[in-house]
This record gives sequence, C-alpha cells and structure tokens, in this order.
Amino acid sequence: VERLVTFPIEQQVTGVPHLTELRSLTKVGLSLITIVFDDQMDVNLARQLVLERLLEVRQHLPPESEPTMAPNSTGLGEVYQYYVQAPSHTARDAADKESDLIEQRTAQDWIIRPLLKGVPEVIDVNSLGGYVKQYQVLVDPELLRKYDLSLKDVFASVASNNVNASGNVLEMRAEKYIVRAVGLIQKLSDIENIVVKEAGGTPVHISDIAGVQIGHAIRHGAAVLNGEREVVAGIVLMLRGGNARNVVEGLKHKIAEIQDKGLLPQGWRIVPFYDRIELISAALATVYKALGEGILLVVIVLFVFLGDTRSALIVTATLIVTPLVTFFVMDRLGLTANLMSLGGLSIAIGMMVDASVVVVENIHRHLSDPRHQGLTKQALVLNAAQEVARPVVFGIIIIIIVFMPILSFQGMEGKMFKPMAYTIMIALLVSLILSITLSPVLCALTLRAGHDTDPLVLRWAKRAYLPMLRWALGHRSVVLTATGLMLTGSLGLFPFLGGEFVPILNEGTMSPITIRLPSISLEESIKIEREVERAVLEFPEVQMVVSKIGRTELGNDPQEPNESDAVAVLRPISEWTTASTMEELKERVRERLKLVPGANFLISQPIQQRVDELISGVRAEATVKIFGADLDALRQTGEEIAGILGTIRGVKDLKVEQLFGQPYITMDIDRGKIARHGINVSDVREVVATAIGGEVATRVYEENRRFHLVVRFPEEDRNSIETIGDIRLTAGSGAFIPLSDLGTIRMHEGPGRINREHLQRYLPVSFNTHGRDIKSIVAEAQERMAREIRIPEGYHIVWGGSFENMQRAMALIWIIVPLTIVVIFLLLISSFSSIKQAALIICNLPFALIGGIVALWVTGEYLSVPASVGFINLFGVAVLNGIVLVSYMNALRQQSGMDVQQAVLSSCELRLRPVLMTALVALLGLVPIALSQGIGSEVQRPLAVVVIGGLVSSTFLTLIVLPVLYQWIEGRTVVPKPPASTTHGH
Repeated sequence: VERLVTFPIEQQVTGVPHLTELRSLTKVGLSLITIVFDDQMDVNLARQLVLERLLEVRQHLPPESEPTMAPNSTGLGEVYQYYVQAPSHTARDAADKESDLIEQRTAQDWIIRPLLKGVPEVIDVNSLGGYVKQYQVLVDPELLRKYDLSLKDVFASVASNNVNASGNVLEMRAEKYIVRAVGLIQKLSDIENIVVKEAGGTPVHISDIAGVQIGHAIRHGAAVLNGEREVVAGIVLMLRGGNARNVVEGLKHKIAEIQDKGLLPQGWRIVPFYDRIELISAALATVYKALGEGILLVVIVLFVFLGDTRSALIVTATLIVTPLVTFFVMDRLGLTANLMSLGGLSIAIGMMVDASVVVVENIHRHLSDPRHQGLTKQALVLNAAQEVARPVVFGIIIIIIVFMPILSFQGMEGKMFKPMAYTIMIALLVSLILSITLSPVLCALTLRAGHDTDPLVLRWAKRAYLPMLRWALGHRSVVLTATGLMLTGSLGLFPFLGGEFVPILNEGTMSPITIRLPSISLEESIKIEREVERAVLEFPEVQMVVSKIGRTELGNDPQEPNESDAVAVLRPISEWTTASTMEELKERVRERLKLVPGANFLISQPIQQRVDELISGVRAEATVKIFGADLDALRQTGEEIAGILGTIRGVKDLKVEQLFGQPYITMDIDRGKIARHGINVSDVREVVATAIGGEVATRVYEENRRFHLVVRFPEEDRNSIETIGDIRLTAGSGAFIPLSDLGTIRMHEGPGRINREHLQRYLPVSFNTHGRDIKSIVAEAQERMAREIRIPEGYHIVWGGSFENMQRAMALIWIIVPLTIVVIFLLLISSFSSIKQAALIICNLPFALIGGIVALWVTGEYLSVPASVGFINLFGVAVLNGIVLVSYMNALRQQSGMDVQQAVLSSCELRLRPVLMTALVALLGLVPIALSQGIGSEVQRPLAVVVIGGLVSSTFLTLIVLPVLYQWIEGRTVVPKPPASTTHGH
C-alpha cells in the first residue's frame, strides 16, 4: 500500500500551492494522507486542487483502490456522539445478541444517519459498532469439486442473476406500455435458486453447493458501554466553519422528532454520551460569570473614586453601551461569541472605561473648581473634554495598535487568539468614540457644579502618596537604583518560569486511550476494554463510559482493533470526592489502569486528543519524530529515546509507536509451479480474495436499503494455514490444484503501520506531561539524548506537538513585541515631538514586566502564548498611564508657566485619581478571571495573572519613578521642603 498508493499520491500533491505539511499513515488496506495548508489558503480551493491531483494520479493506482476525500470537517468537528439503546434481553444467547446488534446497526445506517445528515451544517455521521448486515453465499469446497465448478463460476452466476432489464416502450392500440423484466433478488430463496450450471440435464443451484444466510461483514471496530455490553454508536461531524451550538440544537430537535414520530422500533432510544453544547455552555458560563463580577468591581471603583453618583453612572453607561455596540459590530463582521472572543471582552472591561474615566473625571474636576465658575456649563464641559481628548485618543489608539501584532499569529495560536484581539480592538474603538461623544454630552446634561472636596479614599491615597513622591524626588539615585535592582531580579526569575504552548483546557470529560498488542483480535480487545471501563467507573466522579474500539467502515479515524478511545462523562466538579482537579483525577485513573493487564494507557480529553493529533499526527502533547528509511533502525532508536524519556520527571503516558507486531499469513507464489499448471497469478489472487476475503458479487435491495452479497468459503475452510493451503484452483487441464502446491504459505510478523511526513518515513515517540512544563522537559531530554544516543547516519530527530507550536509562536512573539515597542516609540515621538519624553514613557514597559514576571512565578503559571498576550496587553495600559501623566506635566509647564518641579508635583496630585482608577478598573476587571476555576478559565488565567501583576508594578512605578525621571530629564530643580499644611491645592 505504501509503494502503490501512498507514495504516488504524496508525489502528486506535494506541489500544491500553500502546502505546509504532508503526513501519511499506511496500514493494511488503508492509506490516510493528511495535507495541511497555511491560513491564507481557502479550504474549498484547497480541496478542489487536491481533488484534481487525485484524478490525475488515479490511473497509476491499483484498480481496486478508491481514493476519496474525507468530509469537509475539522479535527474538532465531532460535536455530538450517541449510542442506540434497545430494550435489554439479558437471557438471550449470543446468536440473538448478534441479531440485535445487526438490527440496531441497520437502523443506525438507514434511519438515524440519513435523517441526522439532513440537519444544517452536519457534513456526515459515522457509525461504529454492531454488525453490518450482509447476505452471504458460503460455498462448500467439496461440493465445488463434486460438481466440477470453480469459485469463479459461482461468483459470476450470483453477480449476473440480480438485474432488472428495460424493454423500453411498447405502443398497443391507443396506449403506451413500459416493458421491463424484473430479476432483482428479494429474499434468500431467490439466491438459493440461482442456477450455476447444468449437469446431465439437471440444473445445479446455489443451494446445492453453498449455504445462503444473512450474516455480517468483517468488523474493524466496536463500541462498548459501561463495561457491560456492546452498543451501536454514531459520531456526528460538523461542517467546517459551522456553529457548534446551532448544529447540536438542530440534532436534538431532529432526534426528538425521530422519537416522537415512531421511526424507531418500540422502546428504542438515541442516548447522547458526548454533547459539545455542554462544554460550550460551561465555558461561556465561566466567561459570563467573570464578566459580571468584573463589571461589578469596576462600578464599585468608579463610585468610590469619583465620589459622585452622576459621574459614576455616566462612566457606567459607557461600560454598558460599549459591549452592546461591540456585539453589533462583531455580528456584522461575522465574529462569533465564543470562549476567546467573550474572554477578550472580559479582559477589555477595565480598558473600556479608561477613556471615559479620564474625560468624566476631568469634567467633574473643572465643574467643581471655583476658578472656572464664570464660564457657562457647556463651555466648561467642552474645555475640560478638549484638555484630555488628545492624550486619551492617542493612548487608546496605541493600545489598539499594541493588539494588532496578535493578528499575525499563525496556526493554532492564530485561530485561538485572533478572535480575542479583534474583540478587544473593536471594544476599545467603540469605547473611545463613546468617551469623546456620549460622555461629554451626558456630563453637560446631568453633572452639576460640586464641592471642591476629594472622596475619602482619594484623600487617603494622597496622604500616603504625596510625601512618598516628595521623598522620591529628593532621592533620585536611591529610587532608580532600587528600580533597577527590582527589574534585574524579576528578569532573573524569567528562566525559572517554565514554558508551554497553551494551558490544557478542562473539557469536563475524560478520554482514556487504550493501546494493546497489534496482533490482538477485536473480541479480545472488547474483553479488555470492558475491564478498563469497569475500572474507570470505580471513581464516583465518572457518570458513564462509552469506548470506541478500532475504526468505522469509512476509515476516517485510522484506529485498529488494538486501539480504543473512551469518552468518560464526568459529574459536575462540585460533586467530586476523590479528586479536586482534572489533573488529579487523571493521575488517579492512570494509577488504577496500571492494574489492568494486557494494555498501555494514555489519559486525555476528547478535544485535546484531536488537537494533539492535528498538530503532530499523534494523540499526545509532545512527540519525538525519528526520520529514516529502515523500520528496524527506527524502532531501535525509538526504544532508546523512550528509555531516556521514561526517566525524566513530568513525562507521563509514554508511547513508542508500534510499527511491528502484526502477524501475517503470506503466500509466496512460485511462478514456475503455476506455469506448469497453466495458472496465472490473477487466478490465485481471485481465489484468495474471494474464498478467504469475501468478494462482493452484487447488492441486495430491501426497499431503499442496500446490502452487500458476498461469496466466500465457510470459516472452517479458511481459518488456518492448513485449510488455506487446501483451497483448490482449477488448472488448465481441469485438475484441482491446492494453493500449497503453488507456493509457500508461511506465518510471520511484519509492520502494522508506516508513518510518513514530507515523503520520509518516521517513528513517533509520544508522551503527555504532568506536574512540569513542556519546555523544561524537552530541554532536559534534548541534553540527555545528545549525550547518550547515537543517531544512525542519514537519520534525524524533530520535536513535534505542542512544543513545536510553542517554539513557532514564541519565535514570532519575540519578533513582533520589539516591533510593537518601536512603533509605539515612533508614535510617542510624533505626539510629544520629543525623543526624551517618548523614551520616558517607553520606560513604563520594563516597569510593567516586573510585576508580570513575578506574578507568573508566584502563581506557578508557565510562560505561554496567553501569558505573552498578557504582556502585550499590559504594554498598552502602561503606556496610556504614562501618556496621561506626562501630557499634563507638559500642559502645566506650557499654560501655567510652572517650573519642572511644580509641574511634576501638581500633575501627579491632580492626575492621581485617573491613573489609579484606570489601573484599578483594568486590574479588578481581571481578578474574576484570575481566580476562576470554571471550565475554560485555564486558557485565560495566565493572561489575567500577567496583567494584574504588571499593573500593580507599573502603576506604582509610574507614580513614583516616572516623575523622578521626568524631573531629571527636563531639568534639575531642588525640591523644597513640603509646606507645613499640604492639601491638594491647584
């Protein structure tokens, strides 16, 4: 298959435009080729180009091969899985249970599947388990010889006796008649009465030489429920780009319709065991909860710091209107409300009110200032809004620009974080427009001249802050040295953070994957799987387990009977008793499954394993791929690598791909012997394929249903080397020659699978991680492998999986973050017309780094793509505070003629409230995300932790270090002693 099918197709498609990766998996009778394109490529165009290449290469493939394209779905397309439940018959024997499973599978294939495929955005429904109904002609080889018949004669007779004939149209008198001959097989007796030959005037029927029965096709897979019994399962695939919520709701409606209309036999039910809506709803509930709590905290900060109900309500109005307008814009742009886009909205809560806070606070202060009482209210509002409009607009635009590099993300990280970036940018733009339009209007309509008194919290803040600021201005060298030491210390923590791609999402469902010996039979696999399921059900957290063993008849999922993946439906985490986290439960299940003999285990989750498989072709977090030509050398090297990985802390579920171990019964045809008997290789092929394999002669129709009719030998005549060797062929002389006389029949072990990538063979050694970051695990493994393993000449190693993704994403981040800082710097220069002041504000960025790094280290979070996005987010907020403060210092010096020292003191005092408010609302808006333990929180928590920690350090250092640097840069002025009585005088 590798030589005749896989390699020709790989060669043909390798030049398709925008192709980034070409993987293949070759097994006996199956070649599965995965083609990965970059994000620029339209998927429909890609499918069209691949289809054209397949048509071109088809003529070079073996005649019996059928190259087809998988459904237009994705690795995450399995949105709904169910099993068919029929009334139990515990006392029935094995034959009756087999009959039940045939009936259930027939209902699944011909009633349930076609109806569910009609649901919008459902591309396919795969069936697994049970028995596929089949009409069988089991030919007795002794009777063949008795009647001097060959298997080919029987096959041809069956194939030619199942047709209708059209006689076209016949006109008689004034009417027209359709002429036809009906010869389709309708029942078993029709098959039995087929005439194969005539012997001495007596017809020889099929019933004279064969048994005719309803049986089942050879199975490649099965489904098992709760360790009790086999079931028939259905796996619904969603169209690429479909909306999972709409699809699942449509499926539920259709299933209810099937039940209500009585389309299934009495007492039958369709029972779901995997429902993507449950994960979506749980993840969105986590985001909604964080969003609501964040809004509440932000509103409290507004009321406390503004000290004026009307001002706080005006800012709150911005907080309410902005998400509504954002949703409208998202809908117009085709963006969906998902975990990442809504998470972006949660992250942007604080930033959404930043501009409005600055504008409303300044208007409120001007209205309360006795010096401005001579102006009309409208003029006051206009002047106050204009005073802060430029820095506000500029600051928000810079934050938006900060998020633009995220749009350059590729691959998995691009699909995850682009929706977040788009949502944040839209929300910030909307909030900016509202802050300079709606907020001033509401202020003019509702605010009144107040009293010139700060709220209690602000008075406390100033009482603590102003003496500290004066001391810092007088001790510049101490402050800058301490800041430098803090920055150095935090950077020193950086190598100890650990790294990963993206934290694993808790899906609320567990998927134990079982790998047995390649030689194991399906029945033995089912037996072991029942033990596995019973072991998993010992944990009270597990509600139900359904295992999928092997593959469906379509071959989209290339598992063999020795492999299975289960869906363990878990109870709500609030009901757990033996574990408190998903990682703890997975570890306990690992320990229990070690006691089940005859298998190795991986513990994953339904989406996680599919994502891992998409990334590297292996269902594990990380993969070592050894490339080379010789399978034996690959196996030996793989075992050496596994020996090292098995001793590294944090490595779990270690697996070396089982290349060998598949038993073969091979007939080596002796061309000299077949030539002496006048037999061709094709004759041998036909007998082996039909007598042993069972060739499809024709199809039998039952109304709209169709079933294969297969001709083969009974099992007792083909179940050993001896019986296979005794199968006879008809020689040119008419003699019957056994297969054993035409060659050597032997049993031996060979490869069960061959993996290829970019036209090269490779062996994957895969593992999951537990309790340690992937970056440090790989670093240790690489160091030891370089020291302890000698890779054969011509062979090389590539690390795949999440580590490969992490390297690619981090390499891009290390490029785009400096570029972003350069762009911000250039914008600041154009705004302030001063390189010194632009550099002064850019200094806020290292201040922000301090808290972000320390926060990651304290909480034990790893440096990941979400954490990196958090640093990008942080830079924007830090720059905004710097712009607000430096702009006002410049304004006081230019408009009021203050010297540098007075401008620094006055601006820091007057801008303390907006700086604290913008930092606090951004920080508190993220606290619910950082503390959340709900489903979906894992991905966003590192981002929230970085921003919270960074805001703490950047705000403190902005209020202390930035004024010190400003005074140092703009002029050296002796700081006077503070007056005996200090207020917040203007």
